[in-house]
Amino acid sequence: MSTTLEILHTGGVIVDRTLPYHRPADPPLSWTHILRGRGDLVTAPVSAYLIENSRGLTLIDTGWHPVNRGRLGQIANLRHQYPVNKADLPDGQAIDEQLEERGIRPRDLDLVLMSHLHCDHADGLRLVGEAPRILVSRPEAEGVRASRPMYLPHEWDGVDLRTFSWNTPVGPYGAGYDVFGDGSLVMVAVPGHSRGLCATIVRGKRADDGALDEDRSDRAEGLEEPGREDPRSFYLLTSDAGYGRPSFDQGLRPSVVVSAAQAERSLAWVRRVEHDPRCLGLIANHDPEVEPGVRTF
Repeated sequence: MSTTLEILHTGGVIVDRTLPYHRPADPPLSWTHILRGRGDLVTAPVSAYLIENSRGLTLIDTGWHPVNRGRLGQIANLRHQYPVNKADLPDGQAIDEQLEERGIRPRDLDLVLMSHLHCDHADGLRLVGEAPRILVSRPEAEGVRASRPMYLPHEWDGVDLRTFSWNTPVGPYGAGYDVFGDGSLVMVAVPGHSRGLCATIVRGKRADDGALDEDRSDRAEGLEEPGREDPRSFYLLTSDAGYGRPSFDQGLRPSVVVSAAQAERSLAWVRRVEHDPRCLGLIANHDPEVEPGVRTF
């Protein structure tokens, strides 16, 4: 069976232009938008991903909640984070609305996976609370307790949010979660932007023989367990390890980090993965160049 990956844009996030891409010359704390003008604001898409393969239907991330459509509701919802990031959610773009348009109820999902729990990714959790399993990495759950100002836990009040632990030595830190045990969907630890941030390897069919026959020096390390080689092609959902082409072309990490060193190491791994002949592309959650739509592979 082929893998179908559908990219959904669940509105946008309005932030200072220095937030997605850290440059040493940026004014200190400019990403907070303090003492900066409207001309310094940009809007980036907020994505979620619907993945269907032989293991079922999986949703990754949940976008914004409709409460943000009113200014007062948004201020009450985003609280102390409102000055830093604001939500833009047009009618019909909330995750439950987009699922309903496709004839999918939250309880029809087999699994919801969270790349991390920052507000623009987790605000819609209440909209899919009927899904049978909702998982986030254990380090990310621990990060909520350690770095509370970076999170808004009321966004998942009443949701049965559970944790997963690493079970496969992949990625820049040798830590990943092979969701189904067959390598078709693997959450990869790429910390830095948050403690438990995960990228996702989404595999499809076997790569063409030409790609497989290429010099193995092009193969990125950390895509499978040592000693094993997976011939399938894949997309890498980078979440917020990189925000777009400036991240991947110039090595610009996000400005919002819990560890700059970890963020740089995670991004360096992501950049190497792009050159692996099996890689069909990097898909960043907030990349304005990535159009919504279906990819079948």
